[in-house]
Amino acid sequence: MEKNIQDFIDLIKKKNPNEPEFIQAVEEVAEAVIPFIEENKQYQSDKLLERMAEPERVTMFRVPWTDDSGEVHVNRGYRIQMNSAIGPYKGGLRFHPSVNLSILKFLAFEQVFKNSLTTLPMGGGKGGADFNPKGKTDREVMRFCQSFMVELQRIIGSDTDIPAGDIGVGGREIGYLFGYYKKLRNEFTGILTGKGRSYGGSLIRPEATGYGNVYFAQNMLKTRGQDIKGKKVVISGSGNVAQFSAEKILQVGGIVITMSDSGGYIHDEQGIDEAKLAFIMDLKNNRRGRISEYVDTYSSATYHEGERPWSVKCDIALPCATQNELDGDEAKALVSNGCICISEGANMPCTPEAVEHFIHSKILFAPGKASNAGGVATSGLEMSQNSMRYSWTAEEVDSKLYSIMNDIHEACVTYGKDSDGFVDYVKGANIAGFVKVADAMLAQGIV
Repeated sequence: MEKNIQDFIDLIKKKNPNEPEFIQAVEEVAEAVIPFIEENKQYQSDKLLERMAEPERVTMFRVPWTDDSGEVHVNRGYRIQMNSAIGPYKGGLRFHPSVNLSILKFLAFEQVFKNSLTTLPMGGGKGGADFNPKGKTDREVMRFCQSFMVELQRIIGSDTDIPAGDIGVGGREIGYLFGYYKKLRNEFTGILTGKGRSYGGSLIRPEATGYGNVYFAQNMLKTRGQDIKGKKVVISGSGNVAQFSAEKILQVGGIVITMSDSGGYIHDEQGIDEAKLAFIMDLKNNRRGRISEYVDTYSSATYHEGERPWSVKCDIALPCATQNELDGDEAKALVSNGCICISEGANMPCTPEAVEHFIHSKILFAPGKASNAGGVATSGLEMSQNSMRYSWTAEEVDSKLYSIMNDIHEACVTYGKDSDGFVDYVKGANIAGFVKVADAMLAQGIV
């Protein structure tokens, strides 16, 4: 078994040199899925996992744009169309200087399994550009988005590939992208999700990833007869996912004590209550400020420049910032400080060493492909509403989101429960995601 896994990983490394994030993502899946394949003959033909690890299509393109002073800039755009076995490609766009082929392939590969877990008919894809919207004016962002869409519109469509937002792509960027797609194609379709309410967006979509992350954590805690009420929660990040994870934690009675950004983290032992969270939301969403400004208003908090919050004593940790932000040493610190539950809000925020320590310690740990699937699930619900030309109420969407996260949790338990009763959610999520995609690929032949 170990040889089969290593042979597969060696093949992936040979075919994808200098792509560490992608190799890391495939390795995690392989370690869970290859033993399952060995035990289930129906999945041993047609090189299913090898095909899943190969994108169906990779598009890379030039994105020239002009800033407010008239200077021309050139960025690189991408769209990875990974797997369409169970539906049209679905996955976000990321605008960030760190964007490269490896990161987007890792995200697209993860998206295939995540979308499968939602039970909705969505394949997996991801895209973006090495453009940094921070510090840019609205007009500069608009010109970049329009140039980006000139190329992207050639390969997307409401029944082909439906992008959404991700890091650096919020409501402003989605609006500019949608507007230019509509102009170029002369059609008003549900081509993007995460749209504004005035032109086809869904209620609860901005909140969905964060809310879903907390719903999943609740389900994990229930397996041990516990809940979130009264527990101290450490959150990393201060963007969309972190904000709405914090909001839902407060709604269910938890105590949020940290948030962060790329500069450092704030620690407020008295708790970040509703008023303080509203301050953070205004700071990050409207004023585009830094989390360090929190301590200028709230003397109960301390700011830790250049550090991450994983040394803070807590009951629950929600990593909601970016990939590989929580390493093995930080995982050991969390466990030794009494943390009993980690639920990933970001995509692959925990390193392999961290994940290994959490599982070895037999604490509750949810991989992002399961716990942060609420965002894409609600994107799927937005697609349904667009197709019907109809909008559901916030309560209806939230109820559907809650049910989907419960179903994902149950699937993870089904495939991840060990003989001693411990649930390995990493194994469960990977196998459950694999099975639906593999069944569809087998039915459709070698394509």
